[in-house]
Amino acid sequence: MFTGGVTGLAAFALLADGRFPSGGHAHSGGLEAAVRSGRVSGLSELAGFLRIRLATTGLVSAAFAAAACAHSMGARDRGTPACLEDLEAGLDARTPSPALRLASRRQGRALVRAARVVWPTPSLDALTSQAGGPHYPVALGVVSAVAGLTPDRAALLAAHHAVAGPASAAVRLLNLDPYAVHAVLARLGPACEQTAVDAVSYLGAPVRELPAASAPLLDIGAQAHAGWEVRLFAS
Repeated sequence: MFTGGVTGLAAFALLADGRFPSGGHAHSGGLEAAVRSGRVSGLSELAGFLRIRLATTGLVSAAFAAAACAHSMGARDRGTPACLEDLEAGLDARTPSPALRLASRRQGRALVRAARVVWPTPSLDALTSQAGGPHYPVALGVVSAVAGLTPDRAALLAAHHAVAGPASAAVRLLNLDPYAVHAVLARLGPACEQTAVDAVSYLGAPVRELPAASAPLLDIGAQAHAGWEVRLFAS
């Protein structure tokens, strides 16, 4: 673990902050496509969208981030940590949409680029050698470990980002009151924490046994979104 910079709870706050330059501001997490299709048009629909995203993409991301963090820490108290290559392959298998795979790797690459400046370590340098960059949950898990965080913290970060990104995009896409949107996020707090708890319960399990919750409309919407000539967000 690199100890020359911000670590621990301060690092958690830094990584949870949407202003950390990890590329998340460029992505809506599928919300732009949902808004265009009419599935999300206001706060109530946004809350439902975020809950579904948390239960599917959020759980998968949290479990893989926790596993990547455990691997980077060498933590073996709950079984043998999965290797990063297996986690990458597992995320590819759980992401049928090429557009979403590309978005995940772009965000992972952006996160590593920023983290290498804050926490320069060989483990982060190694992630840059991957073709296309690492999947975002893997990158988040490795960065969390380097920053001195534990797998449960990495899982909570992943769950939080699964809903915070789309919520931020909703303010622009739907012209919503940002205070009201953050109230929605606050009410999702207990669900985010439970998602992290559920994700950590898989530590030590083979990659094939990690969550594979799917959201077909997100996959379909992502592919349609990728072909739009005019859009506000990359995904």
